Amino acid sequence: MTEKDLLLSIDNGTQSLKALVFDACGNLLAKEQVLFTPYFSDRPGWAEQDPFVFWSALCRACQGLLADSGIEKSRLAGVSVTTQRGTVVNLDKEGQPLRPAILWLDQRKCHGQPPLGGAWGLLFKVARLTDTLTYFQSEVEASWIARNQPDVWSRTHKFLLLSGYLNYRLTGRYVDSVGSQVGYLPFDYKRLRWARSWDWKWRCVPVRPAQLPQLVPPGQILGAVSRTASRETGIPEGLPVVAAAADKACEVIGSGSLDPSVGCLSYGTTATVNITHRRYIEPIPLLPAYPSAIPGFHAVEVQVFRGFWMVNWFKEEFGLPEQLAAEKTGVAPEDLFENLIEDVPPGSLGLMLQPFWTPGIRKPGPEAKGAVIGFGDIHTRAHLYRSILEGLAYALREGKERIEQRSKIPICSLRVSGGGSQSDLAMQLTADVFGLPTTRPHLYETSGLGAAIDSAVGLGLHPDFETAVAAMTHTGDRFEPDASNHKLYDALYRKVYKRMYRRLQPLYQKIREITGYPE
Repeated sequence: MTEKDLLLSIDNGTQSLKALVFDACGNLLAKEQVLFTPYFSDRPGWAEQDPFVFWSALCRACQGLLADSGIEKSRLAGVSVTTQRGTVVNLDKEGQPLRPAILWLDQRKCHGQPPLGGAWGLLFKVARLTDTLTYFQSEVEASWIARNQPDVWSRTHKFLLLSGYLNYRLTGRYVDSVGSQVGYLPFDYKRLRWARSWDWKWRCVPVRPAQLPQLVPPGQILGAVSRTASRETGIPEGLPVVAAAADKACEVIGSGSLDPSVGCLSYGTTATVNITHRRYIEPIPLLPAYPSAIPGFHAVEVQVFRGFWMVNWFKEEFGLPEQLAAEKTGVAPEDLFENLIEDVPPGSLGLMLQPFWTPGIRKPGPEAKGAVIGFGDIHTRAHLYRSILEGLAYALREGKERIEQRSKIPICSLRVSGGGSQSDLAMQLTADVFGLPTTRPHLYETSGLGAAIDSAVGLGLHPDFETAVAAMTHTGDRFEPDASNHKLYDALYRKVYKRMYRRLQPLYQKIREITGYPE
């Protein structure tokens, strides 16, 4: 009998979907990637996508992988799904989408929601969190749909995250992982389950319990591949589907970060700093610790919205020479940016960037804008590019310090994953800004590997998560901080960067009042 020793991971990102096959040692044996347009916008600030685009990409990726890689289907032990966070799908009673999915990048607001009254309203007022609650209410996608498309909302049988939609298409069951629940939903992040009936979230989100999927912890089987899904994807019928977690949570364990003293940075479209912790710790009041890819644990996280998306922004706005050169040489424009800044010294000759291109809820607040200060006639676009990388590292260092303050555990080393981790310059810069040894994992596909770790434990290929992470994750290149560079960065961070937001916040508020942007 053929040994079932391989794990299939589905990793649905913002710009592509990957089908990945790993063995029980964490080796990547096969990969198939399908690119798609991230979203379309009928109006400025909207970001939507036909859910069928995601499912079609999954089918094409799996069919291509299983047809061309030489992987024997009979060796597959199970499949797991990890996806982008906060993307929502409305389904009717037949399981068909009622409207395009609203992506996590979407910036529409639903203003004018009734204030929370009663004891909950008083509690938020006393805690001085009323503005934060109002912001939360304006961000709820379900509220926008219910108000602006009441016919769609009245016919919504299930309201799912993208992970729930793909798991439904694979199994025919409305079931999803606890580890994937990151979004504006009535979820109890502390207890890792749907909120209790009296929780304030049910009064701020127009979702009914019956519209939500059943939840199972990461590492447990949530169903099996249906006959229909097998025919469309090529995945064997009956193959167990194991609950994984959202992409960032999977990246953390896929990077080998289980101890809260090991910080995990994700240099992706959204840049984040994470630790895995058994305790529930809110790094910023009312901003929850998200579910970990390990059952019962939490991913304590601080985000920088539009993180390494800013590299793409720079490419589109200032990188025409590199784009033209890339077309001639076949080298990625991002690789040419490395050459662009090789002569720019650490600190960018005093050019300091605050990477608040997209505002947040608190620290920075909804009034925040990006800022660049310190310009002089010596500065070029090369200095601006380096200041982007440095500004992101400063913001993540600030997030690290918030996490340490709340967890009471110092972060002593860093693991970095995501697209930005492929840059040696970005890795060394990170080590220098933080003053900590910084390591990239042995492979780039840490999100898919994290999902495979969940499968490995759930299917018994490893007895527990500690064993699975030790066996399946390995460190790659290690970057030690340069003492002189760290001294310079530390002074700029403490004496300039950390004071920028406080000094500029009143001006941001005035800009918002005068221009109405951001809303």
